[in-house]
Amino acid sequence: MFCAISGEAPQNPVASRKSGKISVLNKKVAHQADRSGTIFEKRLIEAYIAENGRDPVTDEDLSADDLVELRTSRTVRPRPPTLTSIPSLLSVFQNEWDALALETYTLRQQLTQTRQELSTALYQHDAAVRVIARLSRERDEAREALSRVSVHGGQTTNGEAMQVDSSELSPDLMAKVEATQERLSKTRRKRPVPDGWVTSDALNSFSPIEESKPLYTNTRSLALNKRGDSALIGGMDRKLGVFSISEKTIVQEMDAGPGAVTDVLWLGDRTVASTSAGNVKIYENETEVSNFSRHAGEVTALAVHPSGDILASVGVDKSFIFYDLSLNTVASQVLTDAALTTAGFHPDGHLFAAGATDGQIKVYDVKSLTNAANFDSTGPITAISFSENGTWLATAAKGSTAVSIWDLRKATIVHTIDVTSPISAIQWEFSGQFLAIAGPSGLIVQQYSKTSKQWSEPLKSAVPSIAVAWGFEAQTIFCLDAQGSITTLTGR
Repeated sequence: MFCAISGEAPQNPVASRKSGKISVLNKKVAHQADRSGTIFEKRLIEAYIAENGRDPVTDEDLSADDLVELRTSRTVRPRPPTLTSIPSLLSVFQNEWDALALETYTLRQQLTQTRQELSTALYQHDAAVRVIARLSRERDEAREALSRVSVHGGQTTNGEAMQVDSSELSPDLMAKVEATQERLSKTRRKRPVPDGWVTSDALNSFSPIEESKPLYTNTRSLALNKRGDSALIGGMDRKLGVFSISEKTIVQEMDAGPGAVTDVLWLGDRTVASTSAGNVKIYENETEVSNFSRHAGEVTALAVHPSGDILASVGVDKSFIFYDLSLNTVASQVLTDAALTTAGFHPDGHLFAAGATDGQIKVYDVKSLTNAANFDSTGPITAISFSENGTWLATAAKGSTAVSIWDLRKATIVHTIDVTSPISAIQWEFSGQFLAIAGPSGLIVQQYSKTSKQWSEPLKSAVPSIAVAWGFEAQTIFCLDAQGSITTLTGR
């Protein structure tokens, strides 16, 4: 069926009552017009009637009431062919090309914008790197300049300030150094092991007998006085305390701030502490008697000369400083080429050694302050300890599980002790026979026998330690852990 007006299959077919006789073919679908057999699309015939008022076929008067809807199955209108000719294909190709060109143009715009943003980010990053490098260089130059200029010493007991002399020690200090060396070097070789000193058999029976409660947080150093009845420790909370071994409690406490306590030692009955703020403080009966702030950065370690008249400190500002304790003033400062981490005096007092972050142990002549030798290690130096035999120096490096024993006369390693675990501290005892090696995994004591020229291991304990100290006559060993607890080891 096709519409008499449009010639297409109608969507809503209708027939006119006046176009001929209508007969119903069946109930569901069918209506058919006789005679002319004309049907119309409803919307088209209604529009024609509204305009002309007549039947387009018979030209008779016709109204919308004369139309009868026909029920049929819905006709799907076929899609008009578009790609059946060259012009239609060219049109489609043109449309696709236009869309592709537009998309390419948009992508180019986005690419150009992204390149500009990336270029700006790279320029900003490069500028930031240059600024950081310049500031780091200026900081290092300022530290170096600060370490070279002459400044006044820290607080003194009599309120006086003295000018720093960084060239060499004063004649009085040089005389004390020479006298100390002459006195100690004469008797060192022939000095017997003191009576009552610990033996290898006694060390075999050493075990932990008591542990104190945590005293200070994040402790880093431990020092025992000569009598072996008091331990000096400090922590991150700026506190410096004297721990009584017999009373098992803190009997004296000092505020070492600002900054955390980085190292401690005894000067007779006086106590000394260094801090991360660059201060070196001396106390007497809980009273601060001296405060030196010469370092341009953290003070990492302290050492005292065998004469008891010179105190040394090293720091991250690449310098070490000698203090004249008789005058409570800075005696001299020497700048090195690397940040210093640990320090110690030779038992005779004529040499001073400092471990550095560049992996060198830098040895200096105390009197002339000149660099006598450099020993190269495998990494930043974390601990050093001179043997009382006067010829050996034990060192430990960061990241290494071995202790190197250096012969100072030959500047070579004569023995290596591998403990298979990280090392925090090392300490020779007075007789030069035993070397204590402490670390997070425990404590080990190595012994060197002069008669057999062999090394042995008389003690191995699982006590974790960040620092270690020998007690009176080496009959006890004290270990400090990171929580600030002191563990005492002794024989049964």
